[in-house]
Amino acid sequence: MPSDIAIPAATKAAPSIQILNGRFDRLSAHQTVEELVRAIRARERGILSTVNVAILMMMRSDPRLQRFVDTSRWTVADGQPLVWASHLWRQPLPERVAGIDLIDQLCARAATEGFGVYFLGADRDTVRVAVNVLQARHRGLSVCGYADGYFGPEQAEARAKDIAESGADLLFVAMGVPRQEYFIEEQWKNFGARVVIGVGGSFDVIAGRRKRAPPFIQRAGLEWAYRLAQEPRRLFRRYLITNSQFLGLISRNAVARAFHLQSPIPRP
Repeated sequence: MPSDIAIPAATKAAPSIQILNGRFDRLSAHQTVEELVRAIRARERGILSTVNVAILMMMRSDPRLQRFVDTSRWTVADGQPLVWASHLWRQPLPERVAGIDLIDQLCARAATEGFGVYFLGADRDTVRVAVNVLQARHRGLSVCGYADGYFGPEQAEARAKDIAESGADLLFVAMGVPRQEYFIEEQWKNFGARVVIGVGGSFDVIAGRRKRAPPFIQRAGLEWAYRLAQEPRRLFRRYLITNSQFLGLISRNAVARAFHLQSPIPRP
């Protein structure tokens, strides 16, 4: 059941662009990090949504997920195809902003700024290893706590209160879409953390449980295919449907825009 806890309405500090049913902030990865750091320093609160093609298509059939992303304070494109699609509107996104890269970049800043970080998600061993890896990479990183994502609805509030009691400024939630978004929505008032980000399966990659696509595959927009090769049974249906939907919708939009631009302007 959707929660009656209100998430603050989005206040977009940067220009944004509408791509199908998603509105994306035109921010680079560096600008995104600076915006989140500024918010934490100012003791403001907000949710960052990282949206790829699969999530964008999922939003179309999940009104609750659509509302969550629409009301997030920041929304960035975590998918190269979305960056390419933005050129159709002649307001291109500067680059892909991947959630897993933001974890590293924000942990680096948290270590220098003295922000406390909490990690929630994956299984107990995976999140522990991911935390150890990040602490080794970023000396001085203050980890306020971590916990696995395997808990039932009756334990959700207790998990959220543990996060609040830890004093964390920054919270990463890695429980998969849309479960992590539902959890964030329901427990928003209980977290206490300033900035909250859903990061899907990122802890598995950081901990070495799953490989990430090489950079040239990421730049080619084929990271989904690399993931599919690793987990074909689980991901085949999702990617087949969502990628086909996205290509069809974008093609239709491109044709409609071309027709509109070529149509003569009616005389008064």
